[in-house]
Amino acid sequence: MTGNSNKLLALLDTYKPAPWRGRYSLSRLFFNFYLLVMGAFVVIAVFADFVISTAVKGITDDYTSRFMRGTIVLIEDELFRKPRADWPKTIAMLDQKFSYKLDIVDRWKLHLPKAQAEKLDNGELAIDTQGDILYHRLKQTSQILVVGPFSPERNPEYRPGIPLDLRISLLTWSLIGVCLAVAVWLWVQPVWRDLEAMRQTARSLGEGDFGARAPTMRSSAFGPLAETLNGMAERIQRLIATQKELSSAISHELRTPIARTRFALEMLVETDDPDERLRLWRMMEDDLDELDGLIDSSLTYARFEREQPELQLSEVEIAPWLEEQIEDARLLARKLTLHLDTSALPVGLKVDMDRRSMPYAVNNLLRNAIKYARSRIEVSADVVSGQLWVHVDDDGIGIPPDERERVFSAFTRLDRSRDRSTGGYGLGLAIARLVLEQHQGAATASESPLGGARLTLRWPLSQSVT
Repeated sequence: MTGNSNKLLALLDTYKPAPWRGRYSLSRLFFNFYLLVMGAFVVIAVFADFVISTAVKGITDDYTSRFMRGTIVLIEDELFRKPRADWPKTIAMLDQKFSYKLDIVDRWKLHLPKAQAEKLDNGELAIDTQGDILYHRLKQTSQILVVGPFSPERNPEYRPGIPLDLRISLLTWSLIGVCLAVAVWLWVQPVWRDLEAMRQTARSLGEGDFGARAPTMRSSAFGPLAETLNGMAERIQRLIATQKELSSAISHELRTPIARTRFALEMLVETDDPDERLRLWRMMEDDLDELDGLIDSSLTYARFEREQPELQLSEVEIAPWLEEQIEDARLLARKLTLHLDTSALPVGLKVDMDRRSMPYAVNNLLRNAIKYARSRIEVSADVVSGQLWVHVDDDGIGIPPDERERVFSAFTRLDRSRDRSTGGYGLGLAIARLVLEQHQGAATASESPLGGARLTLRWPLSQSVT
């Protein structure tokens, strides 16, 4: 057992966290996360802007065409009132009256996208890719009227500098960046504190402080992780305590039968008396049986304490099942009167139980009663508040009130039982309690109507494994 404890401690020691060279600080975590979120936001915004711009471009071009058509028709009518040779002069004069440029070019000089070129050749307004220059074919001629782009020199309201739409975009993005930074900081700070608390707890556990526990997490995302870590720490702490307890107790329990066996062997060598040799031989057999029982009980207790095996529940008719357990114990009872009373149970009552583990609990109570009973043992069963109660009463010396809880602890025996006449290792009742706890029940001790001890097992009639 000591070897197992050392192996477990050595395994945990290998998981000691190394010093965090270059570990993330809170500011670095915030900066990285902020860049990630902001980058993703910008990509989404740019993509959305591209999709929206593409979708509304046709609407904008159509609106521009309808809005400018009247002006272009007036310019065209003014041109056709003049001889064609005067068009350059006329367009130059009209150009002075508008805030956007006017010009006339030959069709073959223009290089427009296919869709816009088809519109132009069909007599419709064509718009360049920037949306600030319009082209109109002057009736059936090869001359093209060019309107635009906007000329800021001719607009008295124009002010040089950053365009208004760009300034609005920059201001908007700045506000978005600041708001996002505040939101990310408010989210990252409690997460960082939770991570730091978890790291400190893991480091303490790795250094062997199994009493360390993670505090309550501020972030709901880390709550289940903290509960799992604390549960693991509690289980490791319990396992190590059990290993130490078993190692210490078994070492103590092994000394007596081993010493008696060694003494019997020495006496066996020195005596030639057949009767004495037979007595010593039987004594050694008894000691070997005691060692075998100690090892078996220790392994059973360790298995129930360590593994917490999953229950395989099945419905069992309780009266015949109890009768089977009593019959198995009658050989050990010898001259003791062992009686079972199930008259208080409903006929054919069935109870949910694990048929592999529950016999450990009942048999250990019966063996405990057989050790201390003077002449009589009574086993009875009843149903109370949806639970099955099984009582094992004896007429022995009983258990003092202040010892009735302690007897269910491993390797606990009352002083008056520390002799070979009663035997035992203080594990039977501890195993019974573990079995009943797995069945969502309990094992208790009280005073018996027969004058000795009453040991009681109780668990729900019906239950489900979660």
